[in-house]
Amino acid sequence: MTELCEHVMDWHRRAPQVSLRRWCATIRLSRATFYAWRHRQRHPEPDRRHQAPGRPPRGYSVTQNGQKIADGQIMDWITDILTTENAAYGYHKITWVLRRRYHLQISFKKVYRLLRQWHLLWPQRKRRIRHPRRLARNRIITAPNQLWQTDITYVYIAGEDRFLYLQAIIDVCDRMIIAYHMGLHCQATDVVRTLKHAVMQRQSEWQTPPVLRTDNGPQFIAEAFETACAAYGLEHERIPVATPNKNAFIESWHAQLERECLTQEFATYGEAYAAITRWIAFYNQDRLHGSLEFWSPATMRQRVAGGQATWMPVKV
Repeated sequence: MTELCEHVMDWHRRAPQVSLRRWCATIRLSRATFYAWRHRQRHPEPDRRHQAPGRPPRGYSVTQNGQKIADGQIMDWITDILTTENAAYGYHKITWVLRRRYHLQISFKKVYRLLRQWHLLWPQRKRRIRHPRRLARNRIITAPNQLWQTDITYVYIAGEDRFLYLQAIIDVCDRMIIAYHMGLHCQATDVVRTLKHAVMQRQSEWQTPPVLRTDNGPQFIAEAFETACAAYGLEHERIPVATPNKNAFIESWHAQLERECLTQEFATYGEAYAAITRWIAFYNQDRLHGSLEFWSPATMRQRVAGGQATWMPVKV
């Protein structure tokens, strides 16, 4: 590798009108390798004045049989690895190659330092923002907009032999379906849109954003959904695996929908969509609910607002 770099330097002296970039490309020599070699030629002894205090680097490593190998030679080996290996190796794998191919006793830390010193490190990947997983915990709900639950169910369309997806968000206190999505698919973007509609419906009512409880479906653990929850100030908690009872209110609503609306067969998607839309409106506005003093969710909200009733605490 040193010989190739010397050739490039010699050719450039003879024909300075040809750029170093072109000379390197002609012999398939990495420009990073060439510039690192040239830097070592111009600065054989690193300037130690700006190094952090502590024991200075030894300037060599030792092979398994005790032979001392100068850092310059090690850098030649590293540039060989970088230019001849098919894979794009980072400092961990380069260290393993040095240990196995050259029997060198060298640490990951030293290889990292050498690569950084000669500007041969790969750019760091941007880390994704990880949202911490919060498990559902026991709560006592005393008013609307303290806890919402959401889940996805499937409706079979017999006439078209396919399924319709339904995602709904229910308020655990007033039992209202705040927002819902129906469609032939239900992806993270769809549940984010449903969440946005729910927030628009209720945001003016709360002082503290509600907790939103879901299962561990792919739509609800998606980065887009987590980011939306954070943007709206909602605390997102997920139930443990195989514990649907922790999401009992939306599961119960699905069961009511199944009993009262989905017993019929639907010939088309449009027919199913219309029937479910009518039933959700009926459920919110007119259907009597035993836990709401046998009022509908909408009527109970009006009675509480008018001072005619109070919310009963709900343990979840």
